[in-house]
Amino acid sequence: MSVIATGKPIDEKEMIAEAERALADIARVKEGVGKVIFGQAGVVERALVTLFAGGHGLLVGVPGLAKTKLVETLGIVLGLDARRIQFTPDLMPSDILGSEVMEQDAKGKRSFRFIHGPVFAQLLMADEINRASPRTQSALLQAMQEYHVTVAGARHDLPSPFHVLATQNPLEQEGTYPLPEAQLDRFLMQIDILYPELEAERRVLLETTGVEEAKAANVLSAERLKEIQLLVRRMPVPESVVTAILDLVRSARPGQGNAETDRHVAWGPGPRASQALTLCARARALYDGRLAPSIDDVRALAEPVMQHRMALTFAARAEGMNVRDVVARLVKGM
Repeated sequence: MSVIATGKPIDEKEMIAEAERALADIARVKEGVGKVIFGQAGVVERALVTLFAGGHGLLVGVPGLAKTKLVETLGIVLGLDARRIQFTPDLMPSDILGSEVMEQDAKGKRSFRFIHGPVFAQLLMADEINRASPRTQSALLQAMQEYHVTVAGARHDLPSPFHVLATQNPLEQEGTYPLPEAQLDRFLMQIDILYPELEAERRVLLETTGVEEAKAANVLSAERLKEIQLLVRRMPVPESVVTAILDLVRSARPGQGNAETDRHVAWGPGPRASQALTLCARARALYDGRLAPSIDDVRALAEPVMQHRMALTFAARAEGMNVRDVVARLVKGM
């Protein structure tokens, strides 16, 4: 089996030792999150894969499905400086980035001082991000892509690591500003949150309505998370997996020889989708205790990685199709 490795040369013994350490840490993270978030194993997996891959995630679900609780719990368990911004239409860029204020010292000398906004966090929860105006969304976009902000012509670097987990309510569209495609593309994955299973909801009822409620505990540090993220990038990728990723992403673009895609897809995913699939497949393999990703990882992650990077034609939407249907058919044909 041929593999493609990126980054530093891979020493097999060193890689195995690092992976074993990472697996032990990941197991403690899973246990820590599981004490607070009941059920939703797929959602937790995708959220952690997003963070281990070093990216940003978009959480989509109706109110009351513990989106805020999940982000809060991840911040505590992973030892990250976490902050939350509740987005509203009147929110201005300076409200999230920060602003300069003029100060005067005892001698009467005046100077400007930059006051950091809530974006200067290691884990930022952007709650109901589609309620912010395009101007504010563009300010957050620079932070997500460039990992720094510019205020009054001066550059201010964000903390490391820096992750955005944004939430979006799919029901309410009045008074919202749909995220532009360029910003959606910055999210590594779109994580759809569905209603919990019966037993998980039963546990929620029993364990969250009493006198005491389970609380998350810190099990990891920000520096250790960065080490795991570096390990993910050093993991070898089999040539077969690289080929599967390229074939899948390219088959989702019109004009590439796939007749069904040509009929139903207006525009498809760009190269950033291939990058995201590669990183996420590695992170998911490590999450499952494997040292290299497989084609099954690509199949499992195709929907959350690709669905927000595609758009259907008017005819396809009129037929009642959605992007998930198209992605599922492409995955089935792999």
